[in-house]
Amino acid sequence: MKKGFLLSAAILPGFMLAACGNDGNNETGSNEANDNEVVEAGGELVVYSARNETFVQALLDKFEEDTGIEVLALHGAEPLQIQEEAGNVQADIFISNDLGGLEYLNQQDLLEGGDYENVDSIDEQYRAENNEWIALSSRARGFIYNKDMIAEEDVPQSMEDLFDPSYADVENGYAITRGGNGGMIGNVSALRYEWGDERTQEWIETIQENASGIMQGHGDIRRAVGAGEHSFGLVNNYYYHQQLEEPDNNNVGFVYPDQEDGQMGAITNAAGLGKVAGGPNGDNGDRFMNWILEEENQLAFVGESLEVPINPDLEPPFEGAVRIADLNLQDMPLRELGNFFEDTRSLIEDAGLDLELR
Repeated sequence: MKKGFLLSAAILPGFMLAACGNDGNNETGSNEANDNEVVEAGGELVVYSARNETFVQALLDKFEEDTGIEVLALHGAEPLQIQEEAGNVQADIFISNDLGGLEYLNQQDLLEGGDYENVDSIDEQYRAENNEWIALSSRARGFIYNKDMIAEEDVPQSMEDLFDPSYADVENGYAITRGGNGGMIGNVSALRYEWGDERTQEWIETIQENASGIMQGHGDIRRAVGAGEHSFGLVNNYYYHQQLEEPDNNNVGFVYPDQEDGQMGAITNAAGLGKVAGGPNGDNGDRFMNWILEEENQLAFVGESLEVPINPDLEPPFEGAVRIADLNLQDMPLRELGNFFEDTRSLIEDAGLDLELR
């Protein structure tokens, strides 16, 4: 294991470093596949991931098994870590739940593109201009609610509805994530695009005041709503499907907001990845990008997250999935999230939402 990688992990306590696989030497170029036959390459690949480890580690294990390349994975990483290490690049691949973070890194010239095989299976709107980042799975924002506590028509039908103080008075209130959560950052960025900063800051301050629960992550919210600790919560739609699969506390519904004519449409985001510029194992980074774009590995990226594959030729791996194309969507190009990423974090921090859990 590289000494520099260990130092990076030591500087940022709380992240988990996992290394697995076989040792080998990286002696070959970036194209190892012939007619989809994988040739073992060897060497290492350093992956930083902001995506839930539960959804990522099995994917990385599969890459190791398919290629013989040892994967060193740092889970819990954030985009700004890539920026902080720009003078001493440690990572080869960055995986993110938020396209805003990926595009922000791209704008800082911290990602590099490539002409990858099967990249055309992903529509151009879901990848950077030169494939510096590529999105593979999508989700929409909305409200999970407990059917035993609140009727569907009494759940907010738009993001703007949360300005109404009466939602603070529903049984056991409602829940949101802390402001530093990637989904919340994307949500606020989309509102800034739609409303501007002043009204968006008012919205942040309102939900911070009115929410009865401010939680670390969306998984906490969906479990709390399922258990009746809150009437509803603001989450990504796949958390609703996760709660439906629970053996109990699964009497929940989901409202996709802003679906009426004249409303802004559902806020969407996507999970994806990019190759880090100047990474220590560039050839293996190219191998990983080509490998992940094989259809079976695009599905492996989606994994058990219950997100929806962006590739329209791939069926969602679970019943009841709502494809993003079936919703009335906000008209913001997802690349725009990168233009808002840094200032959105500042706006959230200024409002204090990133500092509080309750």
